[in-house]
Amino acid sequence: MLRTRLCAALAACLLAAPAVAECRAEQVEGQGYVICAVEAEADLRLFLNEAESGVPLGSFASIDRQLAREGKRLGFAMNAGMYHSDRSPVGLYIEEGQEAAPLVTREGPGNFGLLPNGVFCLRDGRAEVIETLRYAQERPDCRHASQSGPMLVIDGALHPRFLKHSDSRYIRNGVGTSDDGRAWFVISDRPVNFHRFARVFRDHLGADQALYFDGKVSRLYAPRLGRNDLGFPLGPMVGLVVDAETPLD
Repeated sequence: MLRTRLCAALAACLLAAPAVAECRAEQVEGQGYVICAVEAEADLRLFLNEAESGVPLGSFASIDRQLAREGKRLGFAMNAGMYHSDRSPVGLYIEEGQEAAPLVTREGPGNFGLLPNGVFCLRDGRAEVIETLRYAQERPDCRHASQSGPMLVIDGALHPRFLKHSDSRYIRNGVGTSDDGRAWFVISDRPVNFHRFARVFRDHLGADQALYFDGKVSRLYAPRLGRNDLGFPLGPMVGLVVDAETPLD
């Protein structure tokens, strides 16, 4: 009886524990990456502009200052989609149910226009990566969404335009999702090509869907690893929101 009660109490504590990002450094095919796993029920949000002024936030520190007003803080963050020089999103962007930029379905220049591209969608306590034309057809009710490209993995297959021995290498970051709504956020330690980066999601993590966020500006905030990457101001960012009292070290 006592053992049963102790097990029940432990289970209740685990369920009540705040969701945090489990970030770890890993070697995949001899290349280093940081992989941050976030559970489906976690409070993931997208961030672009300061709530009151409408000025682009631009940094993880600015998000933290904004969250402090509601007794919250960042548990993890990463850049989350391509943007113009004024930091406005290149494609679809939705924050707290409000669409700030429309969906782009046409082919275009650069990595964003390398179709198929996709949408990172947060809805109903789950994260999803959805190919753009499928998104246009289904129009899911995303509370937050950021369009980027290209897709890295589509229904378990690598993007058809990726070349295994391509010499186009950058430090890259992106997101993959599972059928049960979990998300894996990945950033490479050193420059890699698309094919190698996409294989991390498909072969190492088992993600059926994965989306590229960016290369030249890839940035990570992972306090448990001592990471707080600095650089030029960012556009869309994704962050895990936790209570201000949540231990992160």
